[in-house]
Amino acid sequence: MLSSIQLISEAAELAAQRHTGTPRKARPNEPYVNHLAEVANLLATATDGADAELVAAGWLHDTVEDTETSREELAQTFSDRVASLVTECTDDMNLPKTERRQKQIEDAPHKSPGAKLIKIADKISNIRARIVPDPSKQQRDDLADYVSWAEKVVAGCRGVNARLDTAFDETVRTAKRLL
Repeated sequence: MLSSIQLISEAAELAAQRHTGTPRKARPNEPYVNHLAEVANLLATATDGADAELVAAGWLHDTVEDTETSREELAQTFSDRVASLVTECTDDMNLPKTERRQKQIEDAPHKSPGAKLIKIADKISNIRARIVPDPSKQQRDDLADYVSWAEKVVAGCRGVNARLDTAFDETVRTAKRLL
């Protein structure tokens, strides 16, 4: 069994390897791994570092969705809980974007507490990535659309961790000042 530090470190390494060369969607000049690091850090901070499996799942939350990584590989390498959290946060990429988004809104209240925390941290990170100085009309429209949708998803995730709820609200307030 891996120690907490080993678990998180190995999750970070696998996430970085699997996303090598992938740019961040909202910030194409930034590597995607920065998003994963931010999500994991938000989770570590919100839980005072008390849940290594949650932080590891934060690092890995997009690996099944975006790479050839399987749930079985995550369970074998890390733990069944890490694999389950990642799977809960994985979108069906065969669905059109509007259906995926609606499914996230509908499924959010039914997720496990850990998956809800990952969802909130993910939305915080993705909103922050869209907050840029002097945004163009297209960037403002993208930010407004993303924030509106993220608020609906997070509405179904609230109440598990006050720190993350507050961080989400502060991030939304910052974003809305640009709109």
